[in-house]
Amino acid sequence: MKYDYNRHLILGNTPLKECLQRLNELGLDAVLFVVDSDGKLLGSLTDGDVRRGLLNNFILEDIVENFVQPNPKSIQRLCYTLQDIIKLRESGFKVIPVIDNNDVVVNVINFRYIKSYLPVDAVIMAGGRGERLKPLTDLTPKPLLNVGDKPIIQHNLDRLISFGVDDFWISIRYLGNQIKDYIRDGSELGVRIKYVLEEEALGTIGSISLIKDFEHDYVLITNSDILTNLDYEKFFLDFIESDADFAVATIPYNVNVPYAILETNDNLIQSFREKPTYTYFANAGIYLIKKELCSKIPKDQFYHATDLLEYLLDNKYKVISFPLRGYWLDIGKHDDYIKAQADIEFITF
Repeated sequence: MKYDYNRHLILGNTPLKECLQRLNELGLDAVLFVVDSDGKLLGSLTDGDVRRGLLNNFILEDIVENFVQPNPKSIQRLCYTLQDIIKLRESGFKVIPVIDNNDVVVNVINFRYIKSYLPVDAVIMAGGRGERLKPLTDLTPKPLLNVGDKPIIQHNLDRLISFGVDDFWISIRYLGNQIKDYIRDGSELGVRIKYVLEEEALGTIGSISLIKDFEHDYVLITNSDILTNLDYEKFFLDFIESDADFAVATIPYNVNVPYAILETNDNLIQSFREKPTYTYFANAGIYLIKKELCSKIPKDQFYHATDLLEYLLDNKYKVISFPLRGYWLDIGKHDDYIKAQADIEFITF
């Protein structure tokens, strides 16, 4: 659901009495951000500011500029870090204006409704044919197949939006116009969504080469047919703290061997393990990458994420794994789709 940040904005020449009514309507989110006619942030107003103004002999008929708290905490769009966001959140700030380079308010984030405010562009790869889900995908692209009461891609969008992602790209090909018609430009969700069209199939990551105007320094890439409750803040924070170039979300995969496994050297048994379990880590189809490394993806060529992974490893870039401990399901086959329908009733997103 779109959060209407305009509820928090009010012009500086508004009478205080009207501001009190607006504060009352906001309830738990009772803070107003006072702006001029161009939307430029002038200050903030809370119940406490009103009381202090009245004690200083201002009256209800005075304009709100007389009561305003100047220089409120704010976030400058494209010029903040995740550490800045965590610090504000942990300091008790719940409702914070986002301003552009001209101090114009372009958003208001509310930590009662979102978990974080990640400084990333998100790319959702939604161009595949969904061959293994035929005939369900004969007339409907796989991302638009419903899981529960909404399409798979909507689950992905909603999860990312809940972590404050508001700059999206969706890569489309097969029946892509249906996806565009359903999602549109994102304004109904309070985000910005652009599309990149694959004229020919470009693999699992090749279409990234067609995007030249990412907003942020980091890009999150995810397949559109995944159902997950991954904590994207922890994923991004681990990426930053590791000073990584590329991160792969991974799924622990256990292999139980029903026999005793012997360790040998020249036919001499050194040791053995009785019915051991080996843990491997599988690619979850979710990645983080520094924006500048997207240029390493060859333009207009079929290119998989594993091709990029191999290139980065060969050239000594820092590539890390982030084990995903929550829920994850790749909806690739009919059995997966049936499981998703059952799981959606019990998984917390």
